[in-house]
Amino acid sequence: MAAIDGLPPLGDVIKQFGLDAKKSLGQNFLLDLNLTQKIARAAGQLEGTTVVEVGPGPGGLTRALLANGVRKVIAIERDQRCLPALAAIADHYPGRLEVLEGDALETDFSQLADCPIKIIANLPYNIGTQLLVNWLLSSPWPPYYESLTLMFQKEVAQRIVAQPGESHYGRLGVLAGWRAQATMAFDVSPQAFTPPPKVTSSVVHLTPRSAPYDCNPDRLTQITKAAFGQRRKMLRQSLKSVGGEALLTRCEIDPRRRAETLSIDEFCLLAKAMQP
Repeated sequence: MAAIDGLPPLGDVIKQFGLDAKKSLGQNFLLDLNLTQKIARAAGQLEGTTVVEVGPGPGGLTRALLANGVRKVIAIERDQRCLPALAAIADHYPGRLEVLEGDALETDFSQLADCPIKIIANLPYNIGTQLLVNWLLSSPWPPYYESLTLMFQKEVAQRIVAQPGESHYGRLGVLAGWRAQATMAFDVSPQAFTPPPKVTSSVVHLTPRSAPYDCNPDRLTQITKAAFGQRRKMLRQSLKSVGGEALLTRCEIDPRRRAETLSIDEFCLLAKAMQP
């Protein structure tokens, strides 16, 4: 990759700018530029697209995106120490990299570009799940993004793609399956990062569904939180706070079932039948 873009190896960049990864920011930097290329390619066609990246750090994935023909990368970085390294990339790709200093959790992603975007990121572990939920619950729908290509801890990735009846199936799987088609792309070894995390990571690709089941996102969130908060109990008990047996009866769902046996459509049906 360095031979492609003429920029220094990432290890040298980290040393030059003193970018030791901070645990408090959920940082684990990817140094393998072949791997960042693989993440970029997992997002599909990139030529001429606009990409939003969260937590670029020293810019390994940023460089891969730009080298793969992305028209513009909008990178959101909270760590001020990374800004000079990103500025060097911006100078190398004039007009194609915009760096926004700030907190991704407080960013209105829908206002970042006047065209559909792809969101591609090695997400900081400490905010990755909340960011995904925010994107999945976007309003209006279909959303402002064409796809999400994101790296998580493998356990979180398994929860995102889990199907009813599987051990990892839970609230995150319902929300992801409701509004998107989610697939696991590939795993990433801890040794690919600096510092190496204690767990394997996985890249997940999500494509929004154009017409998901029509139900209220807030009520679906409430239903799934109640159901999986007491997943070992029967639904008539776990859903008592949101309608319990009466709600289940209205939806013709056996109150003796447990949360992990319900399909996504059944959860949506319950959310739609909840009393206002």
